[in-house]
Amino acid sequence: MAKEFRNNDAVLDIHDKPKTFQWLGLSLQHLFTMFGATVLVPILVGINPGIALVSSGLGTLVYLTTTKGKIPAYLGSSFAFIAAMQMLMKSDGYPAVAQGAITTGIVYLIVSLIVRKIGSAWLNRILPPIVVGPVVMVIGLGLAANAANNAMFNGDKYDIKYIAVALLTLLVTIIFNMWLKGFLGLIPILLGIISGYLIALAFGIVDTQPIADAAWFAVPNFEIPFVQYTPKLYLNAITTMAPIAFVTMTEHIGHLMVLNKLTKRNFFEEPGLHKTLMGDGLAQIVAGFVGGPPVTSYGENIGVLAITKVHSVFVIGGAAILAVVLGFVGKLSALILSIPGPVISGISFILFGVIAASGLKILIENKIDFDKKKNLLIASVILVIGIGGLVFEFGTFTLSAMALATVLGIILNLVLPETSRSEQEEAKHDHSVRENQFETSINR
Repeated sequence: MAKEFRNNDAVLDIHDKPKTFQWLGLSLQHLFTMFGATVLVPILVGINPGIALVSSGLGTLVYLTTTKGKIPAYLGSSFAFIAAMQMLMKSDGYPAVAQGAITTGIVYLIVSLIVRKIGSAWLNRILPPIVVGPVVMVIGLGLAANAANNAMFNGDKYDIKYIAVALLTLLVTIIFNMWLKGFLGLIPILLGIISGYLIALAFGIVDTQPIADAAWFAVPNFEIPFVQYTPKLYLNAITTMAPIAFVTMTEHIGHLMVLNKLTKRNFFEEPGLHKTLMGDGLAQIVAGFVGGPPVTSYGENIGVLAITKVHSVFVIGGAAILAVVLGFVGKLSALILSIPGPVISGISFILFGVIAASGLKILIENKIDFDKKKNLLIASVILVIGIGGLVFEFGTFTLSAMALATVLGIILNLVLPETSRSEQEEAKHDHSVRENQFETSINR
């Protein structure tokens, strides 16, 4: 039997088990790192944050099990689906969101089976950087108006206190991001939420009574099909959220590439991309069945792995278990729910902007040439339709702006020629000019 590879640059490699108290501290670090973003998603959508903590913990454990404990990845609430979930919550309530979350998981499972059978080259064909970059930008910029409105309006009334709290929260979070280092430098979003909450208390816009009334131990109000509600077919939920799954798959693959470099392994070969996609898909299905938002691998936690050089899956599993336990602390859920909108908006100005900027980064890193008409047209259509909020409805069939932009981007990339006729004519003309110049120089 071959000896298992060990990365000697790691403080704790993938299968190294830390000592008890060290284990607790390292797992708490991962918990705090993902905490702010994971609970922010359900707050923005209107889902109990306790459920999101439980679903992220369960989803991570499912992922670790499916990948045979070979990949140190933590799965938290996905930002990619926020706009779609907000729309579905308004129209049909949580059962539609759950069906959408389960659908995205099924899409992952189907793709994992295809990848196992024929490989993953086709994914790069339908999701090149020129499609993925603008779609990721839409994910962030499409939510910008919601963040701004929550920072300005108390109900339907313009409130200067709200703006002050939002901007002060934004300011302290920027300061934390720029000047904190070490462990505190890993949790600037969480510290920003805490500071913003204290600012909101000083401005008198926080209702603390629900916290006092909440029990210390409380079972989250899980939304389980056939228990809390009778499921039915929500075609608009399926068509709205399923296309976005292809966007989060690119994020999934990108995170695997980073983990490959950190751990000096090739997870595309072992346990295989089909296994990692399957693990992510099953995690999303579990999240949907208990009432949480779809989950995805978290770059924040990968950042912790890079800085600490602690790659142990036991640490990641410990963080997942702690998340499940915290989900049953009633006062914590009440505290999170009491965070006022302006605080969330102040944080969102950064988070949504970072998402948009990461889409721009994809375009820059892949050196996309916008002098090519094909690239310019694809990006233009995706950005304007996605940010503008164009929704396609036909009876009960609905495609949200995010999903419609993604689908059109994929179609345009597949059907448009690499060069337009005018570009071909221009290329011919340039070639002819060069030939003439060459012949002239020879004759001389």
